[in-house]
Amino acid sequence: MALGAVPALAADPEPDLGVGTIAPVEGVQPGSSFSTPLTFLNKGTAEVPAVWVTYAVPPGLKADETYKNCTYYTVPSYDEMPASNVASCKIEQPLKPGVVYGTAKPVSLKALGSAFREDLRVTIGTDAPDPGDGGSSEPVPGTGDPLTLVEKNPATDTDRQNHPGPVAKAEVNVANTADFALTGTEAKGKVGDKVTATVKFANKGPARVQGNRDESVTTVDVHIPKGTSVVKAHGFCDAVTTTHYRCGTSQSWVDVNGGESYPFVLRIDKAVGRTTGEVSFTGQERPFDHNATNDTAQILIETGKDAGTATGPTGSAARQS
Repeated sequence: MALGAVPALAADPEPDLGVGTIAPVEGVQPGSSFSTPLTFLNKGTAEVPAVWVTYAVPPGLKADETYKNCTYYTVPSYDEMPASNVASCKIEQPLKPGVVYGTAKPVSLKALGSAFREDLRVTIGTDAPDPGDGGSSEPVPGTGDPLTLVEKNPATDTDRQNHPGPVAKAEVNVANTADFALTGTEAKGKVGDKVTATVKFANKGPARVQGNRDESVTTVDVHIPKGTSVVKAHGFCDAVTTTHYRCGTSQSWVDVNGGESYPFVLRIDKAVGRTTGEVSFTGQERPFDHNATNDTAQILIETGKDAGTATGPTGSAARQS
């Protein structure tokens, strides 16, 4: 070692904290409250003087009671992530190594009227969470008793397996329905004209629906009316054939009263009178949708009278002329 060099200090080991596996929550009714116990484990060898516990839920859920050592804010949707309601809690009590801790009482959440396929995500760490600069709402402090942890038991090997990492997630399934609806359109023109036919998909609620991440929440089949051809299809729609398009959604979820519009620019190639194309849902099953009356729609184009079917004087009336 060079003269005067300062020996390097050993860095403190990173705390090894785990959140206990959370059981799925089933059969919650819209508008009702439910609670879930949370457990934590310091799997390291040194005591941790204080921790931050954060729990986040989608828009269909919110905190049913607030704690004065927590702040509450909403993170808007971004990229493929839906919006979330977040509680960030600083728990200023030491966590001994090798001891399982639980919340003094279960954390209580409320299912809103739009709740359906929800989830609960819980994290633990020693650094304050950052709401970020993506437009999160201003954090609001809670008003109730503080959220505290209590010692439960010395950790067993099973406890260590059940607290694998600093993040845990559980599904929350709410007994709700959503009405997915299709709306067709009508247009009129003559041969050579271009007309815009816009098909619409809407979620009439009452539930907001979250599908599989990175997948369309539903798929719409659009059949092009005879006598017309597609000049331009909507960007969410792919051609199956020249007369059949399949349309997805911009996100993997759809809010109540949300949906998509799919405009198609069509050229009238032939006068065939009144011509229709069918629109329907396809792909994912929708057991939550109990109204089948609006599951189909039509594109109706008035192309002008078909010259091949035009009628004129015939028979005796024609001969009399």
